Amino acid sequence: MTDYARLPAREIERLARNIHVGDWAVENERPIATLLGSCVAVCLYDQGGSLGGLNHFLLPTRKRDPLTDDDALLAGDACMTALLNGMLARGAVRHRLKAKAFGGGAVIEASSPAMAVGERNAEFAREWLERERIPLVASDLQGPWARKVLFVPQTGDAFCRRIASTMLSAQSVQREELAWAEAQLRPTTKPNVELF
Repeated sequence: MTDYARLPAREIERLARNIHVGDWAVENERPIATLLGSCVAVCLYDQGGSLGGLNHFLLPTRKRDPLTDDDALLAGDACMTALLNGMLARGAVRHRLKAKAFGGGAVIEASSPAMAVGERNAEFAREWLERERIPLVASDLQGPWARKVLFVPQTGDAFCRRIASTMLSAQSVQREELAWAEAQLRPTTKPNVELF
């Protein structure tokens, strides 16, 4: 078992399993990493069990339209539930769970409150953790930054590097998130099909 406490953050990043938007992972050995803009990532860890997980969600909740063919794990309500269930399935003890949350940056200029995706994501993460009675012991939420997050499940340690929003990678994240957010604001049309 690698002692990540003795490694510099760059080496931890090199060894990390990267996850993307709508993804989550539970590990007991390998670090987990992700890159965030207005998305939020929550680290859950079992303080006494050397087990942890990280997710990455784009929006707080998903549409409830059964005809929509979108990835439910892009939404916080589904992604948080999947991460929690994944932790419990791997042997985590619920009353020992702790959380750290990152992201929710204002990397997209919001023209309306509905477009303030980062703020909505951060608020959702706090509310979900409070509702589930999982203590949020550390966070770096909101602000004008994109972020690189590294999480070490063995120890519960998390590293967060803020990235100025003028960097190319932050601009790329911004374009992808804006396109997704705009698509979610458009009304969906129901197909002209009658079921019998």
